[in-house]
Amino acid sequence: MSKPSKTEFDVIVWGATGFTGRLVAEYLARTQDKHGARWALAGRDRGKLEQIRGSLVGLNAACAELPLLLADAKDAASLDAMVSRTRVIVTTVGPYARHGSELVAACVRNGTDYCDLTGEVQWMRKMIDAHHAGARESGARIVHTCGFDSIPSDLGVLMLQEFMREHHASHCDRIRLFVTKMRGGISGGTVASALQVMEDVRADPSLRRVLSNPHGLDPEPRRGRPEERDQMGVHYSKELGRWTGPFFMAPVNTRVVRRSNALLGHPWGQDFLYSEAASFSRGPKGLLTALSMAGGVGAFFVAASVPAVRRQLEKHVLPAPGTGPSAEDRERGCFDILLLGEGKAQGGGRVKLEGRVAAQGDPGYAATARMLAESALCLAFDSIASEGGVLTPASSMGMKLVERLRRAGMTFEVKPASA
Repeated sequence: MSKPSKTEFDVIVWGATGFTGRLVAEYLARTQDKHGARWALAGRDRGKLEQIRGSLVGLNAACAELPLLLADAKDAASLDAMVSRTRVIVTTVGPYARHGSELVAACVRNGTDYCDLTGEVQWMRKMIDAHHAGARESGARIVHTCGFDSIPSDLGVLMLQEFMREHHASHCDRIRLFVTKMRGGISGGTVASALQVMEDVRADPSLRRVLSNPHGLDPEPRRGRPEERDQMGVHYSKELGRWTGPFFMAPVNTRVVRRSNALLGHPWGQDFLYSEAASFSRGPKGLLTALSMAGGVGAFFVAASVPAVRRQLEKHVLPAPGTGPSAEDRERGCFDILLLGEGKAQGGGRVKLEGRVAAQGDPGYAATARMLAESALCLAFDSIASEGGVLTPASSMGMKLVERLRRAGMTFEVKPASA
């Protein structure tokens, strides 16, 4: 259930001076009259925070009085002082493996709810091992992956499973996700996080086992089956009539979905199968696009694994942390995701479902800022049954967050699959 208000603030935006943090602050400013939250901006540079606050006044005059808080990501005392003043911390300060561990620890110590944008599987595993038990004891709900990775996947699967439960008293034993449309840029922060994963693996090769394990984020990791491995090559889907290729976020999203199933007590079965892929058009053009996409992703990671090449990429090619696309480009962005589920109805035959999750706005910026902000508001205000722990969007906020995101303009819909 939602926690009683014993603190000065409902939400603190940590990292508000960064590119994505500013977008989260702008979203909260635009929707202030709807959510009515007591919120504040936080960072380590007061001058930059004042500049952000000044820019928010044009969106909502009330932001002129927005409190500004100072803390240091490496100073436990300053983090404790900050998180003890709020119900929820929302953070965009990555790479999280480098800048986020002390903040999670502070939230666990103080029983403060937390949500972030991380896609760093190796760091999430570290936080689970270090803090899940402590968070359960303190009541802190530590919720990673509250952006494009992995809310559309995690809540999309939950939506299909809830429909199956309500209408057929059963569950889907298999769900496949296909990204059918995605238009948007890549952020410097996302690139920095991807490179941080590679850096951590280079320093500790044993992390490869965590990253390659389909159940690497389960409470008790177990070896996955061959059919649970992420799609690496190009395939033609007769069902879609399209070519499909690897989806670069599948190695994060699939682990999060499987952790949700485990944390919820395996309501979708111990043998639940889940996969993700990007889909392209039919015919030679689609095949060439899929091949180039698959080859390009692989070539990037091979090149970036060489320190000298990586330094040149960071200096001359890749976007720098704190940068991102223009407002016009963010508005033109979008994503559209198809989920195909199937399972056996109670006392009946096989049932097939079709789900859709979509949003207008650049997936990694405009849409992600909306998802992260609404996650923080959901933790702060909504009556949700989850206890403390290192959780996922589905296992912590569930359909309450789906309802919030629908009201915020996102599409979450499910129906029986057409014959």
